[in-house]
Amino acid sequence: MDFEDQRKKMVKRLLERGYISRLEVARAMEKVPRHLFVPKDLEGSAYLDTPLYIGEGQTISAPHMVGIMVEALEIRPGMRILEVGGGSGYHAAVMGEMARPGGRVYSVERIGVLAERAKKNLKEAGYGEVVTTVVADGSRGLPEFAPFDRICVAAAAPAIPEPLKQQLTDGGKLLIPVGGRWYQDLISVDRKREGYLEANLGGCVFVPLIGEYGYKD
Repeated sequence: MDFEDQRKKMVKRLLERGYISRLEVARAMEKVPRHLFVPKDLEGSAYLDTPLYIGEGQTISAPHMVGIMVEALEIRPGMRILEVGGGSGYHAAVMGEMARPGGRVYSVERIGVLAERAKKNLKEAGYGEVVTTVVADGSRGLPEFAPFDRICVAAAAPAIPEPLKQQLTDGGKLLIPVGGRWYQDLISVDRKREGYLEANLGGCVFVPLIGEYGYKD
């Protein structure tokens, strides 16, 4: 299959439908081979705009949601980024591409089997040196690597975890789905000297964030 052609067509559709508008985001999504981040038997569906099952009860987000989140984060080269809910590694790869050169993504995944697959996927796709995958409770963040310029949470929390807010740099941004287990609002949090500014970016659906500051397993 001509995956490069499919990838270009996928990005073109995302631009036409208004999910993304920044050329930097389009270029990053054109570079990252999404088919390397899905199970082998689903490679043919890798560039459809839909979530796909990756095992262990988890999914890889639809391309339009990845585009929306990456664009809202306003990632720039050199940034230090925390991802919570690493899954198969695709979202981290796109953010890693945006953060080049000089940037770093720390991707937290609570399920060890998925974390190992993500490491393999990221290495094969050429992002093993940009993304560090950690097995941990992502709702606590990663204080040992904080602070972060950007924090992206790809799982739904009942409320915004306080540790994640505290691990932002001054001027940093956090993006997180907040709400019930079946439907949420995508919330953007900007850390300013005077406090935290929140904005609702619209509805979304993510798997639940499991952990101390998320839902209980």
